[in-house]
Amino acid sequence: MYGALDVSTSALTAYRTMLDVHAGNIAMKDSTRIVDGEVYPYRRRVALMAPGDPSHGDGAPGVHIAKIVEDPAPFVLRPDPDNPNAIKSGPNKGMVRTSALNYHTEMVNAMMAARAYEANVTVAEMVKSMAASTMRLIA
Repeated sequence: MYGALDVSTSALTAYRTMLDVHAGNIAMKDSTRIVDGEVYPYRRRVALMAPGDPSHGDGAPGVHIAKIVEDPAPFVLRPDPDNPNAIKSGPNKGMVRTSALNYHTEMVNAMMAARAYEANVTVAEMVKSMAASTMRLIA
C-alpha cells in the first residue's frame, strides 16, 4: 500500500515541476533579450519524464523529471521595423526574431499536467483512506 503512495507522490513532484516549466514558458514567451542585453529570443523549455524514482533507490517504482531541455525549434520572424531588436540589414531587415512557443499549446499542456496532478492527489487520498480503514478493522 505504501508503494502506491510512493508512486503517487513521485508523480506529484514530477507534475509540479512540469507545471512550473509551462508557467515559465508562458511568462517568458515575449522575451527577446538575455541577461547581458544580447538579442536572443526565449527558447521554450520541455520537462522530460523518466520511469523510476531515484529518491527511493534504483528500480523503485514511480516517475521523475530526467531533465529539462530547450526546444530546438527555429525562431519565428515577425515584421516590426520600429522595434529596437529588429534585424538591421539583409534579406530579413525589419523583422524581429521571436520565440516559436505557441501560447495555446502551452496552456493545453499546463492543463493536462494540472489534471494529472489532481488525479495523483486523488490516488494518494484513496491510499490514505484504505490504510485508515485497515487500521480500524485491525483495532
